Amino acid sequence: MTTTTNTTFLLGGDLPVNRLGFGAMRLAAGTFDGPPRDPETGVAVLRRAVELGVNHIDTAGFYNRGAVRANELIRRALTPYRDDLVIATKVGPLPGPDGVPTGKAGPDHLRGLVEADLRALGLDRLDLVYLRVGGLTGPDTESVADRFAALAELREEGLVRHLGVSNVDAVQLAEARAVAPVAAVQNNSFENGAGLLATCEAAGIAYVPYFPLGGGLVPLDLERLGRVAARVGATASQVALGALLAESPSVLAIPGTGSLDHLEENLAAGALVLGAEDLAELRA
Repeated sequence: MTTTTNTTFLLGGDLPVNRLGFGAMRLAAGTFDGPPRDPETGVAVLRRAVELGVNHIDTAGFYNRGAVRANELIRRALTPYRDDLVIATKVGPLPGPDGVPTGKAGPDHLRGLVEADLRALGLDRLDLVYLRVGGLTGPDTESVADRFAALAELREEGLVRHLGVSNVDAVQLAEARAVAPVAAVQNNSFENGAGLLATCEAAGIAYVPYFPLGGGLVPLDLERLGRVAARVGATASQVALGALLAESPSVLAIPGTGSLDHLEENLAAGALVLGAEDLAELRA
């Protein structure tokens, strides 16, 4: 029995997306506090990603460093947008004096952040907006109801098509779903506790892991990945992405990069076929 990662998912029940997309966080800088990257390279990466079949781009208004801003690069590189391109963004974190998003927006601030994303991207409506909870670490225990309700109002007004939550636990997901439909959950791929993936799969909700390759924060098991990679003729990163997508048909992967070479490597994982033996070793 084999599992192929080259499939699509119906986001929100009406937006077909390829399960292997692109995360825009690294377009502006390698890290939130790193030096700005060349914007021309970012434009080239975005255009090549779409050429290679990406139709789901994940971004945020706080993905910037100095004068280099991911949303502006997306607009510059990809407008006029293709009809099948789905752009997701996140609101909630506020950048501190050093540019690192350590602050938190309250319910009254979320409209302004959504409107800023609309302007920067040159859109009349955002396909998917996540409420990002907490800071740069894992989920906290704060209530999401008031802030998610503020985003639900924007959905009713037509500024947002679908809503999601990011960096949440099971209680917060349930709280959000009691307010409005949740189309996607975006959590750290290495912190999938509390059965969130199973909950999402049962409810038709996309599960979108961020840091699918560790994000430079979590070391990958290169020895185990390398053994499988040697068998299937792939790289360790490609095997890691293939294994992630094989976890569930509800999983969408959004590896990000500021490098054309890494982009090509990541997206080639969409054609990777992993056998039952490979997956068993990776899950051991």
